[in-house]
Amino acid sequence: MARRPVPIKVKSKDLARISQLLRGGVQQVRVVLRALALRLLAEGVTAPQVAHTVPLTLKAIRHIAHRYNRNGLDRALYEKQRPRAQPALDDSQKQRIVARVCSQAPEGRARWTIRLIVEEAIKRKLVRAVGRGTIRILLQSHELKPWREKNVVRGGVEQGIHPKDGRRASRL
Repeated sequence: MARRPVPIKVKSKDLARISQLLRGGVQQVRVVLRALALRLLAEGVTAPQVAHTVPLTLKAIRHIAHRYNRNGLDRALYEKQRPRAQPALDDSQKQRIVARVCSQAPEGRARWTIRLIVEEAIKRKLVRAVGRGTIRILLQSHELKPWREKNVVRGGVEQGIHPKDGRRASRL
């Protein structure tokens, strides 16, 4: 089944912008390819012929032409900004998980593990669901390694020799 050619009439001011863009400095490759495709379509070259000339698929060339016809040059050349992914944890959830990790490990456990932190966070309803990777990154950003050492939060560390290890206490 043969497809109808995409009717496209590129405005002269848009052609001037395309020429300026192609003559200009550094541009994204995808923008340059879209501009080339639009210029060829404006010259009357069919979409399959453009697909042989420009390294874009026939479908992509048709999409560029349709976007130009509907929304103009900027929409044809540039993509819309994509929404960012929502963070898995908000600030209060992060604080509660970090506070939990800095506390004593559950009874029967010597230290916190990432799996144990995930289980406890869900069990105590700090979060509805969370992955181990999210917890690992959270701990890494706070420089916590509960699986290696006990996390002890000391309040009011004073200058001088720390009685436990005989060295100077550093500021937190």
